[in-house]
Amino acid sequence: MKTITTINPATEETLTTYDLMSEETACATVAACHAAFLQWRTTTHEERATYLRDIARALRKHVDALAALMTAETGKLLRDGMAEVELCAQLFEYAAEHGPVQLADEPRTHGGGHKSGVVAYCPIGVIYSVQPWNFPVYQPVRVLAANLMAGNGVILKHASICTGSGLLLRDICLGAGLPKGLFDVVLVDHDISDAIIAHEYVRAVTMTGSDVTGRHIGQAAAKLLKKTVLELGSNDAYLVLEDADVALAVKTCVQGRLYNNGETCVSAKRFVVTATVYDDFVGAFVEQMKAITMGKPTADDTQLGPIASKGQFDTLCEQVAKSIDGGATLLCGGVPDKAVGYYFPPTVLADCRPGTPAYDDELFGPVASIIKARDDADAMRIANDSRYGLGGGIFTRDEKKAFRLARDHFDTGMVRINTFGTADPNMPFGGVKDSGYGREHGGFGMKEFVNVKAIYMSSVPS
Repeated sequence: MKTITTINPATEETLTTYDLMSEETACATVAACHAAFLQWRTTTHEERATYLRDIARALRKHVDALAALMTAETGKLLRDGMAEVELCAQLFEYAAEHGPVQLADEPRTHGGGHKSGVVAYCPIGVIYSVQPWNFPVYQPVRVLAANLMAGNGVILKHASICTGSGLLLRDICLGAGLPKGLFDVVLVDHDISDAIIAHEYVRAVTMTGSDVTGRHIGQAAAKLLKKTVLELGSNDAYLVLEDADVALAVKTCVQGRLYNNGETCVSAKRFVVTATVYDDFVGAFVEQMKAITMGKPTADDTQLGPIASKGQFDTLCEQVAKSIDGGATLLCGGVPDKAVGYYFPPTVLADCRPGTPAYDDELFGPVASIIKARDDADAMRIANDSRYGLGGGIFTRDEKKAFRLARDHFDTGMVRINTFGTADPNMPFGGVKDSGYGREHGGFGMKEFVNVKAIYMSSVPS
């Protein structure tokens, strides 16, 4: 029987081994979710909201256990794991508060305004959720909270390295009273995952991960005319313009590059710095990166933990080496020691060039790519010179100028001005180009997988 073994990236010790499911067992799990959905869809939005609030309370009750398990499985800083659980509780509460209004029937008219109509947002069934490891609870929850409110069921295929976190999340939801089967976890390989996509009860697929995997899943679902939402990778550019507050830019960009050990799809990754402020920014940025404390993710004073797995660690090493071979200048870091754990030091690469990983690809770890721009216009050009388009940032003292650049020129789904952050329940999350399509959060996720149904009445509007 095939198995999954989880490993602590800080110690390289084995945590737990899990048996993979057979296709028959996985399909039975999907069928049970569909059966639970048939009952769930008959509940009102207000009734669903009660369950979601109960789950939010349960998450806060189990925050210590969840955060500790996420840290053990992925190397996430313990305090970041606790903040992640709180964000998840807020997502459930957001859906509970806003869902009944946003998903309510909308009265319309038809026949030239002489007859009544209704637009109804109706649930469609089982949603297959394929999620990565970098936020072991948040990634599944941002799909789960929205779709439970919409009236759907959810089957989760989590990344293998955080299998335990996915199972614990399911158990917490069940313990909070969620009907059995409505949210469940499948432990399967890629072949059986494709079979789940093809299952008659699976009505839509959502996935977060690499653009390579996104293409595969998107194509598999499209062949069956099943809708998808894909939130894929990125190499987000943060622009430091000619009139930027350099001290603020440096402090924020260090935070943006190292948050969650640098393993975040919306991390600040490429730093496009105008010539006017280039030397000041680079000198201070390198100094602050060198001062970062790397160590055990459970320690209070640790600022940077290990890479989540050996595979990710090896990939990052290869990307840095190829970038240097391609002309990048190593300003600090770049050479991991040979101690226990998948620790990669804070690294800064300058003179990053097209055709190398530091310029073209997503470096998932604490590696910053610095690119010099002639002026503000050149910085915007370089930022958009990417196959990705998830997020980005602009540093300037002129926020009106930044807003115009963000709205009219920055080809991404999200832009931060003089700040860094990841996700907020009240703002949409998602990207364009090879960063995928569809939106989550801000109420948008609750309407991604519903049947927007037009109902024509014969009566006259009252």
